[in-house]
Amino acid sequence: MMSNTGVISGTHSVIKHSRYARYLEQKTALVAQGGGQRGIFTAGVLDAFLLSDFDPFDSFYGTSAGALNLSPYLCQQPGLAKAFIMDLTTTPEFFHLFSYIRRKQQMNLDWALEQIKHYPYKLDLDMGKRTLKRREAYAAVTNTATLRDEYLPIIHHQWFDILRATCAIPGLYYHPVKIGDTEYVDGGVSAAIPVQEAWRQGARNLVVIMTEIPGRKENKVAEVLSEVVTQTDSDWFKRPISAIQHHWEQTVESWKVDWNHFREGQVGSIHTGKSPQSNDDTKKRLNTINGGRWLFGAGDVYRLSHLLGNEFDSGLADLLMMHYQTYSLTERFMAHPPEDSFIVTICPSQPLRSSSLMSKKEDLQFDYELGLEAGYHYIREYMHIYSQYFAASER
Repeated sequence: MMSNTGVISGTHSVIKHSRYARYLEQKTALVAQGGGQRGIFTAGVLDAFLLSDFDPFDSFYGTSAGALNLSPYLCQQPGLAKAFIMDLTTTPEFFHLFSYIRRKQQMNLDWALEQIKHYPYKLDLDMGKRTLKRREAYAAVTNTATLRDEYLPIIHHQWFDILRATCAIPGLYYHPVKIGDTEYVDGGVSAAIPVQEAWRQGARNLVVIMTEIPGRKENKVAEVLSEVVTQTDSDWFKRPISAIQHHWEQTVESWKVDWNHFREGQVGSIHTGKSPQSNDDTKKRLNTINGGRWLFGAGDVYRLSHLLGNEFDSGLADLLMMHYQTYSLTERFMAHPPEDSFIVTICPSQPLRSSSLMSKKEDLQFDYELGLEAGYHYIREYMHIYSQYFAASER
């Protein structure tokens, strides 16, 4: 039986029109993956939507940079997400590697978010509320006490803290973000691509913007966890992550062994005893091991801790392992969605040139244009399918 999935990039599409048409008029969710500066691709996709006045969505879900990108889309501000990434996250005020290494000066997310309170980057929240109306838009966050995913409204009077929380990378951001009585960290720990939550809330046409090409196996831990996932109840995705915790508790010892092998491999790859010679050299050594799914890549958090001479504590290991667990489950969900739903992935036509952090502006511009092309391609496919299967019935 054909899986209810499709993939669209700027250069090609693999999607069964007649099959997808069955889901076009059902509840539609737009889901945006994180990825730090790699989110420039998502910014391009969403700008294509804005410039085409394209908004068939009933709900919105984003993690980390994905939530940041959704905000200007909902506020009807094309170019703002691109400017945030290219103008603000590339400055030393936001992050400077050697300041981090020498003085433990962390990522200044607060400074960057402060800029979008003011001209010329000011986020038009009033427009966002009018655009959203009765629809829903959420940022994924991770509860530090339970390590479980929660979802907080993006267009909200506490938007500043909510965006801080979804991007609060352990090890790179100062501390968890407290909202009410609960502390949160990066949503990428528990829901790197919050597509399951969109499905649980009733969406059946699921449009997912990814900053990586789906289906690539990037590390041994992911492969090990994928094998564990095959033993999981096939209906796992119908329940929040809390409902499958017992499964992971039963198998934790086996994959901790694999994690230790992985960790030892990382030590061997970077433990040269020498300081980085240049930003370019350091960037090559800090290439993400997980496609930049966290704002700065889960593997890079470990690498930077090692460069600082810090111990890789068990708390951070727990966060990384939770990330790999949930991401493997999400990959399985996206490859084999429930029969009552259809998932279309909008992705780059080639691997992105940018990294999660410390990207060159010319690489960011290139990836933004990949996003524009992919966004326009999805619109063309959507309009073609809609006109082919629905226009006649409306006459």
